[in-house]
Amino acid sequence: MKGVAFRYLPMMALAVVAIQPVTAQAQEVTIVLSEEPDLLEPCQSSRSNIGRVVKQNIVETLTEINPTDGSITPRLATEWSQIDDLTWRFQIRQGVQFHDGAPLDAEAVAFAINRTMDENLDCEVRTKFFGGLTVTPTVIDNYTLEIATNSPVPILPTMMGTVAVMSPNTPMGVADRTPVGTGPYRFIDWNVGTSITLERFPDYWDGPAEVAKATFVWRSESTVRAAMVLTGEADIAPNIAVQDATDDIMDISYPNSETSRLRIDTLVPPLDDIRVREAINLAIDRDGIRGSIFSKDVIPATQLVVPSINGYNPDLEVWPYDPSRAMELLAAAKADGTNVDTEIMMIGRIGIYPNSTEVMEAMLAMLQGIGLNVKLQMLEVAEWVDILTKPYAEDRAPVLLQSQHDNNNGDAVFTAFNKYHSEGAQSTLNDPQVDDLLVRAGAATGDERRSLFQQAFKRINADLIADVPMFHMVGYTRVGPRIEFTPSISTNSELQIATIKMR
Repeated sequence: MKGVAFRYLPMMALAVVAIQPVTAQAQEVTIVLSEEPDLLEPCQSSRSNIGRVVKQNIVETLTEINPTDGSITPRLATEWSQIDDLTWRFQIRQGVQFHDGAPLDAEAVAFAINRTMDENLDCEVRTKFFGGLTVTPTVIDNYTLEIATNSPVPILPTMMGTVAVMSPNTPMGVADRTPVGTGPYRFIDWNVGTSITLERFPDYWDGPAEVAKATFVWRSESTVRAAMVLTGEADIAPNIAVQDATDDIMDISYPNSETSRLRIDTLVPPLDDIRVREAINLAIDRDGIRGSIFSKDVIPATQLVVPSINGYNPDLEVWPYDPSRAMELLAAAKADGTNVDTEIMMIGRIGIYPNSTEVMEAMLAMLQGIGLNVKLQMLEVAEWVDILTKPYAEDRAPVLLQSQHDNNNGDAVFTAFNKYHSEGAQSTLNDPQVDDLLVRAGAATGDERRSLFQQAFKRINADLIADVPMFHMVGYTRVGPRIEFTPSISTNSELQIATIKMR
């Protein structure tokens, strides 16, 4: 009945609006997140905890990727064409200005690309999407930019949907905490530990948005986030746990394009023994996790991309639950001299998804159940990122790292190099065959491209066993009655405030 009562609130509000002007407060929204961003650097906007705040709100991209079908639409570029195998030409939207008054032109976009590609700046957009590439922008005239790469990139317009365009007044090589872009909202302040505030930019090129002000707050407990929307303290909780999604009206389920896994450090003993890696996979009771800790709607995964992604391999099979076979494999490895009693660290990230700690505790028990010496440590995002990305400590312990990867961009290139190539920034593999397949796939088109990525995923997941694939995840978003907002597959990585309508 609570949900029904809330459903009537917008109608009552409309009756008031009919005779009174809308107050400024009525045009403000509060969004409650699961964790505070560690920074607001546009170059890190591919990370969900940062992208939800900055991407397409403060900073925009040249192109925009439709997450439902992978199609490309104009954003800060109005059109594009391929000049030759290595070069694309983009026309930059005219009449656009940054929030600090600087004009958007080809020089400004070239600056943003060069800053993104600068190796002095820790930048996940560069390492995740452009690994192995040299990208060179050249200004042709005020609003024409050519972008060249050192090898063919047939989907470069798609890839430019990942590069945030920040003001040319942004410092080079230094992480930014006060981003300036061209988006419908400008950054106002960050009260560290409390809130981040964005305000509608009145001179936005596509017209002012409906919501005047957005405040981001964070609470680690899913129950608290859901309750804040229920009581009207917040308007959107984009990531609540299945056990808190109890309101049929306010709670919306959607596939969120994320795939969860444990990344295995295959380069460190005893995880360098493929029998140990296979045993770890066989020890995980995925059916037991599904429908209990996680929603019954999650889909057991075989690889780090979802089935809609070009390059997904449909022939890979979900690991069965077979602890007896897992113990046999460990015994065989031990008999051959592998020290399977070595302490293995399971490292998780607090709030990476709902019930993140609970699922790690469950898997810890499963791995200990087959005789592995496993310890669990849950970290905040800033500490976790240090372990996620190279350089790795040479004397590191063997690690199973809890992670989640979002690819809603239509192609495996946005996943494979960064995660699995020997030079990938988040890779713990060093396999020449995988490297060759990924390089050739990135330059190929059509059926050849798809086949090469499929071969790579077979090698990674079936032949080398580089991961513990878990689930293609679903999300639950609670939306309050004051607003109209429909979550989509991209909601976990970006939350476009301009799409919110007030009731």
